[in-house]
Amino acid sequence: MGKHTEETVLRTPHETTHYDPRTAEHDLPAKAPAVLAPVDLGNVHVGTPVILSPMAGVTNWPFRVLCEQYGPDGLYVAEMITARALVARNPKALRLCRFAPSERIRSLQLYGVNPSIMEQAAKIVVDEQMADHVDLNFGCPVPKVTRRGGGSALPWKTDLFTDVVSRVVRVCDAAGIPVTAKIRVGIDHEHETFHEAGHIAQEEGCKAVTLHARTTAEYYGGHSDWSRIGELVEQLDVPVFGNGDIWGAADALAMVEQTGCAGVAIGRGCQGRPWLFADIKHAFAGSDERTDPTLGQVCQVIMRHATYLTEFYDGDERMAAHDMRKHVAWYLKGFPVGGGVRRAFMACESLADMQRIVDGLDPDARLADRIVDAPRGRVRFAKKVHLPYGWLDSRQTTHDEREALFGDDPMDASY
Repeated sequence: MGKHTEETVLRTPHETTHYDPRTAEHDLPAKAPAVLAPVDLGNVHVGTPVILSPMAGVTNWPFRVLCEQYGPDGLYVAEMITARALVARNPKALRLCRFAPSERIRSLQLYGVNPSIMEQAAKIVVDEQMADHVDLNFGCPVPKVTRRGGGSALPWKTDLFTDVVSRVVRVCDAAGIPVTAKIRVGIDHEHETFHEAGHIAQEEGCKAVTLHARTTAEYYGGHSDWSRIGELVEQLDVPVFGNGDIWGAADALAMVEQTGCAGVAIGRGCQGRPWLFADIKHAFAGSDERTDPTLGQVCQVIMRHATYLTEFYDGDERMAAHDMRKHVAWYLKGFPVGGGVRRAFMACESLADMQRIVDGLDPDARLADRIVDAPRGRVRFAKKVHLPYGWLDSRQTTHDEREALFGDDPMDASY
């Protein structure tokens, strides 16, 4: 096996020692009152700077529409679009580029390693008027992405990072489409990248930067270190959005108070809880109003979500019912429904199947208080960080590295 078909595997021990700032025994002082002013990303106005972060398999237009119905002046980003797949006109990629007529801002996230392919994808977005805003993914920690130099691995190579950002910004700027970048703290704490990446993104024309305050090695484990968001806020002139461990409105307030960030980005915290965007909007308006839905109200959202997914899948109820399986698990978390109900949802093949189960549930049941703002989704640590062979040897890419990255078409056009 040649060296360029091998990979570097970084065995980083459990890194996170950061406490949860919501716990009473670790009471952080506030930097400033929690105030969020509207943010302008070029000509895109975000009235309440709260972002729905792109999540693969989650933030297609049906879920985005639900979230936007609760917080109509936020920014709701489509799930990651692989640049190579878009250039190849992959049907799934094109489906993920669809927006509902009701969406106020059409926001796409592009992902790739090859600057030329990223540039071509950006041109497609511009020429076909696909979006009003483009986000660039430099935050994904998944091994199948990082082992190809993508996602959160890419900012380590500052030349490649600069090339990707500058090419996409140049294409989008000509059409008045703002570009933003999503990054992580680094590969691990021995290989941090967010300072340089933030400055490069700003200098190359990005209108904002979102920082997920974990390293690749930390994956989704422990609690993100919000102090790193504050560091970036102090260094950059463009707006910085904070991301990581916002499970409820109180967390959003705390992040802004402690970091001074211009806005917050919500990922796993809204899974099964699209109304979180309403709660956060109320919180930043100084209101104590919060959404406390009954099981009956949640079931109405479930069926609305399933109906939207049926439209997303061109009328295929079976596809919609299967897609809803993960969402139903999130929606029902904390409600007093048994395993039999959950298994029944997993067996649904149509909207009628789902409606029959919904009709048999107690519409007045409520969540336990301890569950309302509880963490959800993936919380595991990455055991290893997978990178291209020799990736950490230098902050610059060599000719051989670029040949290895681009020559075998690693940005697969399939999904």
